[in-house]
Amino acid sequence: MNPSNHRAGMRMASVFLVEDEVLIRMMVADMVADLGHTVAAEAGDLPSALELANNADFDVAVLDVQLGRDGIEPVARALVHRNIPFAFASGYGADGLPEEFRGRPRLQKPFPIEELERCIARLLA
Repeated sequence: MNPSNHRAGMRMASVFLVEDEVLIRMMVADMVADLGHTVAAEAGDLPSALELANNADFDVAVLDVQLGRDGIEPVARALVHRNIPFAFASGYGADGLPEEFRGRPRLQKPFPIEELERCIARLLA
């Protein structure tokens, strides 16, 4: 492993990003890369997200709670089925999370890179 690509003993991860706002998705992808992880897949709408959640190869996922008019629940259920850890990114607070997933890690938008780093470390633990 390249030492410059390894931070403080943390395992590097491939990350699936689901975010319907393109600029936010790009910003989070840059943060993931700055932390030494890779973005394995990205989606901005429910059909793409569901396809990737069921078929792409990645270690963890960060899911926007709302994709336009669509909720993220089908994607979250697919990840649970595949036993892939994930966190929600939301500007709505804990009350905005789908009821069945309230115990999952949550990033409050907008979030700093340090919060993303802690979240990914928690997902990998």
